[in-house]
Amino acid sequence: MKNRIKIWYHAGSTSGIREFSIHRTLWLSLFIGIGFSILGACYIGYDYIQLKRLLMNNGDSNHTVHALNGEITTQRKQIQHFAEEIEGLKQQVDNLSKFEDKVRLIADIKQTSDSSGLIGIGSIPTDALDPDIPLAQKHSTLIREMHQQVAQTKVAAQTHTLDFEQLIKQLEQKRNLLAATPSIRPANGWVTSGFGTRVSPFTGQKEFHSGLDISNAPGTKIIAPANGRISIAAEKLYIGNLLVIDHDHGRVTKYGHLKEILVNPGQEVKRGDVIGLIGNTGRSTGPHLHYEVLINGIPVDPLKFILN
Repeated sequence: MKNRIKIWYHAGSTSGIREFSIHRTLWLSLFIGIGFSILGACYIGYDYIQLKRLLMNNGDSNHTVHALNGEITTQRKQIQHFAEEIEGLKQQVDNLSKFEDKVRLIADIKQTSDSSGLIGIGSIPTDALDPDIPLAQKHSTLIREMHQQVAQTKVAAQTHTLDFEQLIKQLEQKRNLLAATPSIRPANGWVTSGFGTRVSPFTGQKEFHSGLDISNAPGTKIIAPANGRISIAAEKLYIGNLLVIDHDHGRVTKYGHLKEILVNPGQEVKRGDVIGLIGNTGRSTGPHLHYEVLINGIPVDPLKFILN
């Protein structure tokens, strides 16, 4: 009986003490089993607690990841909006460049600088703006590309600003030149003698006629064909009452045989202003206007400067 363990117990108030015995090996096995069960229960409990904590941490992480994904999506949309604004600015600069080219073509003003507009400035790839692509994919170069394009667009805009300033100055010069260029008939009438070689009505010999003779009734109005300043308003021996207008830019017009001079030396006149009346003063065969156009002191055919 040494290998057995006896156990006595009292089942109730009326019953006696009972006894039963368990083999020592069975008792040891039972004790070990209980011990392992307790240890197993403790391990399972600990593992459950750790798993619960991990699930809670994962929940927080998932919430954080969800929030970050939302922020990334918002940032991508903002970047896309910024990219669209960049494209809009590039389009405006390009439109200004095309407008400048049209103005230069119309005004016959050549481009003197080496402006290249938006040549060399690429576009932002559309797939790089997709908010669903991974953060590391293309995102690292996207911002850099946008900054580069902003810098290039800024340089192009500054270049076109300088080009426009130059163009405005050239247009101003062109406007002044056009305003100073004789372009209308100085008087109504009939051209009785043109520019070039002719037979002199006084000598019968060939001579060079440096102007245009326009015949009409005495007192017919003479108008300035361009803006300028009266440099001479006086009576001369052969050409009679003479007017000379200095239009600047090397352009000068002369008016001879006037009946009456209606302006004074130094007076500013505009295209269309009445400056005198057709007459028959000086050496003349009849009432007419002798009209000359000189460029840098050289007589040229006045008909080339009459557009009406």
